[in-house]
Amino acid sequence: MSLHSFTKEERLRKSREFLLVRNEGRRLKTKSFILYIRPNELNITRLGVAVSAKVGGAVRRNRLKRLLREVFRRNKALFPSSTDIMIVAKRGITLGGYDEVEEELRNLLEKL
Repeated sequence: MSLHSFTKEERLRKSREFLLVRNEGRRLKTKSFILYIRPNELNITRLGVAVSAKVGGAVRRNRLKRLLREVFRRNKALFPSSTDIMIVAKRGITLGGYDEVEEELRNLLEKL
């Protein structure tokens, strides 16, 4: 498992995994995102991303998902180890570039 990759094992893929994180996880909010964080027993940090159609069209949603995955991939050390993390984009999000998304998430994660 490379530090600079986003492998299949590091993804939340099943709907029940997303539901567990959302229902049992700790909720943290930023201006643009809601993060749900739940400990796991897998000794790996896993990420799930949810972007509603209310955020925008497919191009906009997919770009946002790519940005969020890239922030995770490049900053794995910031995320708590052995946790499942779900990032939900808020409805009124203004889509900035990579740097804006990274800064917003970094500020939140450094407080943990």
